[in-house]
This record gives sequence, C-alpha cells and structure tokens, in this order.
Amino acid sequence: MRIALIHALRHSPPPIEAAFKAAWPEAVLMNLLDDSLSADLAKTGQLDQVMTDRFLNLSRYAVGTGADAILFTCSAFGPCIEAVAAERGAMPVLKPNEAMIEEAVAMGKKIGLLATFGPTLTSMPPEFPPGVEVKCKLAEGALAAMDRGDFAEHDRLAAEAAKDLADCDVIALAQFSLARAKPLVEAATGRPVLTTPDSAIRKLRRLLKA
Repeated sequence: MRIALIHALRHSPPPIEAAFKAAWPEAVLMNLLDDSLSADLAKTGQLDQVMTDRFLNLSRYAVGTGADAILFTCSAFGPCIEAVAAERGAMPVLKPNEAMIEEAVAMGKKIGLLATFGPTLTSMPPEFPPGVEVKCKLAEGALAAMDRGDFAEHDRLAAEAAKDLADCDVIALAQFSLARAKPLVEAATGRPVLTTPDSAIRKLRRLLKA
C-alpha cells in the first residue's frame, strides 16, 4: 500500500515515519511538505477557499503518484481536509486526529487536548462528538523550542503543560510532532496518552484491510 503523507509543519514527518516503521513497515510512504500552510494560517487565522484549494491541489498531486490513501498530519485544517475527502470519494482520507479522537472517546468522557500550535485548539475541539468534555491546553514555547532544535525543552514544556490535564480520563496529543513527548507526559500526569501517528496507522490498516 502506498500512503501519501501531507504535512504543514516540517517537524511532522519524523514521528509519523517512525510510527510506520514500528507498526506497519511494509507500507510505502511518500511525503509532501508545505510549511507555508501553517505559517499562513498563523498569520491570517483564516481557512478560506484559497487555503482549501491549496489542499485540493496537494491531494491531487498525491493521487497522481499512485497513493492508495492520504493522511494529513497537521491538525488545524479540518475543513480543508473535509473538502479533500469529499472530492476523493471512496479513497481513505484521514484528518490527522480523527482516529485518535475515536480512540479517546472510547476511553472516557473527559479528554485532555494538548497542543503546541495555537490554532489547533480552535479548529479541533468541534471535531469531538457531543457529550464529551474537552479540556484544552497549549504548551507555550514548546513549538519554538523544537524550531530551534531543543527537543528536550520541547518535551519538558509539553509535560509541564500536561499537568493541568491530569484530571482527565485520557490525554490526546494534538500534533504529530508531540508524539515524542508521550513518555514524559504519561509520567507527569499518570494518565493514558494517545498520539496521532499510532492511532492514524491503526485506522488506516483497518480501512485498507492491510
């Protein structure tokens, strides 16, 4: 199976590639990165038709390479990804968080949502079903630490922020790049922690019967 991975943050490819290597090494991966997507969203705060068209164009390119499924890895672009899914029909097109949300909802009714990219905490909570309490927390400074290559500080800031979510049934890490902080978040909170890469791979394998 050929899986197209479409990224809006340059930190997203390594964690999803590592997760595939561990859980589904037979999959053939192709990566598309446009880090101006996240930069432009942070600047304008708008998911308009122009942004949607950019996502559609990226997905069409991916399909042209022979992809069997598309996985987006940045969590702040839900409506744009929905437009891609509508155009692609039966082809599996996954939002980065949809599989993790499904697993989190099955584990409890109060879900902690930890993010390092601020717009995610606006776009993602509406993706949870009614009746679920979502407690949001931004790990301030963590993404900037990762940008300058200080991964230990990124993980420390994520774990420190996650302490505010210790009263939740489960903690969901909203960014693919946050997956690396899972052990520290678990240690800091004592709660089960879900990551987007692992959940997404489990769902893709089910959908593709692989």
